[in-house]
Amino acid sequence: MAEVYIIGQILKAVDFQEPHIFCKWSLQSGTAWRVNQGESQGQTFVSANRLESSSDFCQPLDIHLATASVQGWPKLHLEVHAVNVLNKSWPVGYGFVHLPTKPGQHRLEVLTWKIAPRSWYDSLREKFGGGGLALCKEDLIFSGLERYKLQTRTSGKIIIDVNLIFRNFAKFGIEFK
Repeated sequence: MAEVYIIGQILKAVDFQEPHIFCKWSLQSGTAWRVNQGESQGQTFVSANRLESSSDFCQPLDIHLATASVQGWPKLHLEVHAVNVLNKSWPVGYGFVHLPTKPGQHRLEVLTWKIAPRSWYDSLREKFGGGGLALCKEDLIFSGLERYKLQTRTSGKIIIDVNLIFRNFAKFGIEFK
């Protein structure tokens, strides 16, 4: 089987309005893919940095995948959550990024979005710490089947550094130049 090694880190979040945030992540892939080693999902700690409008996470990623097909190429699914002083959390950003199809070192910037408030009450609730609107079905983030029905707005971006190592792809007729 062909193998992909993902070694890197979720580096930081930039341009989010909320002061204290954390990021939930998961690796999504097709049915031909299997996780040999490592965690395919996780969560960063809560981080805040008001001076630079960024939050440093430095969450490590170390995943070893095996595959029999390149269909369903892996992607990282991200959810950014804000936390208030009462430890209540709510989503402030959704996004995903396909992993690059070339081996080597890559810096990925994931632009995130959140659901736009539908009424003045939702706007007030979001502004003063009661939380924003959340998705009921999280697969809408990366599947896109009914995502066009949502009214959204941009929220910030997540920066990820990854090193990709590919092994045994030439045996299956896949060459990288």
